[in-house]
Order: sequence, then structure tokens, then C-alpha cells
Amino acid sequence: MHDLIIRHFSDSIDAKIRAADALPPYIADAAELMVQCLLSDGKILACGNGGSAGDAQHFVSELLNRFERERPSLPAVSLCADSLTISSIANDSSFNEIYSKQIRALGQQGDILLAFSTTGNCPNVVQAIQAAHDRDLSIIALTGKDGGDMSRLLHPEDIEIRVPANEAPRIQEVHTLIIHCLCDLIDEFLFSTE
Repeated sequence: MHDLIIRHFSDSIDAKIRAADALPPYIADAAELMVQCLLSDGKILACGNGGSAGDAQHFVSELLNRFERERPSLPAVSLCADSLTISSIANDSSFNEIYSKQIRALGQQGDILLAFSTTGNCPNVVQAIQAAHDRDLSIIALTGKDGGDMSRLLHPEDIEIRVPANEAPRIQEVHTLIIHCLCDLIDEFLFSTE
């Protein structure tokens, strides 16, 4: 058991080192895009499935409440938190439309869709990206592996932060770190007193 635990820690550290080498420019670009959105009275809509839904909700909670400093709440919406809406859409239409229908109702030009998927192949997240493009939202996609279908749908002005790993647990661990980086950068841009 001890060796298995150590291997998980080592694999996580290795994934984070690879990500630290590859991802800082993309994270910085994403933070800058988010800051411009927020300064222009836009909002950030976030979605994902399973653990990625947890990541979306985690990010939104950090913006709505706080990250490491006291500051005003920032506008963000988790599209995966409303079980009544999700189950209604899944039952009456299709599970693949649980996010796209919400984006068509809530998304406005200048908003951002923050889409999480370790594989990049979740049909409802793919449809969310398509709906976001239809509504003139910018996309920030947090993916892993080869980026999947999400990567192929992105426009040149969209941002993909693709974790250089193939294992879902390692990708999700890095996604959590990216969330914290984004929140810290947003706070620094918007609320730094220096």
C-alpha cells in the first residue's frame, strides 16, 4: 500500500512538472481574457461532467466568494449545479443539451465559457462550445490527452489549456492547480494594491 501511495504522489508531481513547463503562457492568456471579460461587465459560465463538474463548481465558488483575499464577488455561473434544470433538459430533450440550452438562455456576447473535460470528448461539453460560439462567447477549454473533439472546435481566439498527461486523475489534479492560478491572477489584476 505504501508503494502505491508513493507512486500516486510521484506521478502527480511529474504531471505538474510537465504542466509547469508547458502551460504558463496559456494560463496567463486565459487569465487576461477573463479579466477583460469581467472588466467589461461580462460573466464566466463553467461546465463539465463528473470530477470536471466539480472543477467547474470549484472555480465558480472561488469567483463568487473569494480566493485568498477579501474582495467583491465576481460574476460566474456553474451550469452543472442546478439539478432541476439538468434533469429537466436531460429528460425532455437530451443529456447532450444540458449545457447548450443553458448557454443559449444565459450567455451573452462578451461572456466566457470555461469548459472542463479530461478527454475533450464529452458530447454535452462539445455542444456547449458550439452553442457558446453561436452566442459569440469566448471559450477557455481545460483538457488533457490529445484535446479531443473540444480542441478541434476551438476558434483561433479561443484558448485551450491542455494538460500534458493521459490519466484522468493526473489531469484533474493539474486542472485544480490551474483553477487556483487563474483565481490568483484574476485577483492580482483586479484587486492588487501595489
